[in-house]
Amino acid sequence: MKVSFETVLFRYPGKGGWTFATVPPQFAPPFRFSFGRTPVKAELNGREWETSVWTEKSGKILLPIPKKIRGSLGDGDSVHISIEYVFRFNPDSGDKLYES
Repeated sequence: MKVSFETVLFRYPGKGGWTFATVPPQFAPPFRFSFGRTPVKAELNGREWETSVWTEKSGKILLPIPKKIRGSLGDGDSVHISIEYVFRFNPDSGDKLYES
């Protein structure tokens, strides 16, 4: 499942806080693994990377955006992102699969 959306970047508070994009609820992952994470292939400004989205305790779905991908973009900047959910399940890894 591949989806595209507009969102605003935000920096998690605190020293060394990461920069994230929030995935809109209508594009919630169809499955999740331990710790609420779901592997994705993501694209921002033509740059692709593999990572995971995860669901925060508040219910927000977060996508981490590394500096090498976002360049000079940061907190408060609007961006267009595409993500594709990737199903990679290895029962020998101790991972558990959950329905979203």
